[in-house]
Amino acid sequence: MKTSIAAAAVAAIAALTGCSVSAPAPAESTQPASSRSAAPSAAAEGSSPAASGTGAEATGTKEACELFNKLVADYAAVAPTDAKGYEDVYLKAQDAKDTVAGDLQGLFASLSLLAIDHSSAAESGGKPAQESQDAVRDAVFANSAACTSEGVTLRL
Repeated sequence: MKTSIAAAAVAAIAALTGCSVSAPAPAESTQPASSRSAAPSAAAEGSSPAASGTGAEATGTKEACELFNKLVADYAAVAPTDAKGYEDVYLKAQDAKDTVAGDLQGLFASLSLLAIDHSSAAESGGKPAQESQDAVRDAVFANSAACTSEGVTLRL
């Protein structure tokens, strides 16, 4: 189990290095709000059945932002030494990542990285690496405008 989690963490780090945490491209920002939320909806409809493990499928920007806030709250509620609790958050964030498109994927990819990093550190009573925490912060800043325009304030 630990080997597969470590492999997943390496894959998450590789995915994050390829993820853009910058502001959306100008072509996206000129689209009306209804067009922006339509793309994630199409991606969510074609998502795998594993996405239902998050408790709710993120079908648009607003739903994705709300789901991210819920997962952050779940992450914060895990006891510092509960590696299994962090693994659960990791799995939910990975599933949620598959239900969104574009920069919103970075929110869930970074949270899954943080959760799996914290899971590994929890057994020794340690904390996740600063890089993992920074990745979540950067993803929140990169997506804050899109979420705010949908009426959702992202939480850290």
